Amino acid sequence: MSIGAGIALFVIGAILAFAVNVQVEWVNLDLIGYILMGAGVVVFVIGLVLMLRRRSSDTVTRTAVDPAAGERVTRQTTRSSGDDVV
Repeated sequence: MSIGAGIALFVIGAILAFAVNVQVEWVNLDLIGYILMGAGVVVFVIGLVLMLRRRSSDTVTRTAVDPAAGERVTRQTTRSSGDDVV
C-alpha cells in the first residue's frame, strides 16, 4: 500500500509542479509539487524496504523411532524465505 501511495504522491506533485499554470497569491504550487514529489519518493523507498524485510518462516518437527536403540528421535527444522537453513 505504501508503494502505491508513494507513486500517487509523486504523480500529484509532478502534475502540480509541471502541468498546472495557475498563480495563487498565498501559495506557491510549484513548491508544493516538489515537496509532494520528494515525499512520494521517500514513501516509495520506505515501502520497498519494508517489503524486502518481510520474511516468512516455516517450522517443521519430525518424530521417528530409532530402530537400533528403540529411542524416539525428534528433528526440528526452521527455514526462512531469505535463508536456506536445513
